[in-house]
Amino acid sequence: TGQAVITKGCDLLAEHVIHTVGPVYDDEADPQKLLSDCYRNSLDLAQEHGLASIAFPAISTGVYGYPIVEAIHVVKQVLSDYEFKSLKRVILCYFSSEDKKLAERIFQ
Repeated sequence: TGQAVITKGCDLLAEHVIHTVGPVYDDEADPQKLLSDCYRNSLDLAQEHGLASIAFPAISTGVYGYPIVEAIHVVKQVLSDYEFKSLKRVILCYFSSEDKKLAERIFQ
């Protein structure tokens, strides 16, 4: 949980896929740290490989039960603190239009 690995995209349109396992919200003592680690370690891998863009799903907010508002605040903090070099574009994908609207309000 919180670590990240990179593989080739194979038959996908993306050249690479970065895999990370998010925390199960109710099973972890510090799910915020682990969720932050997921995003930060994925960003680090992307930059180590010279990638210019990365897309994230809303990590752990589905069956892993991470509250969406709290998760959005976590990713917002990670992105605001992160030192970007090769990465020029970060795409955040949400499961529903309601989640997207929440994110848009929080990121303003």
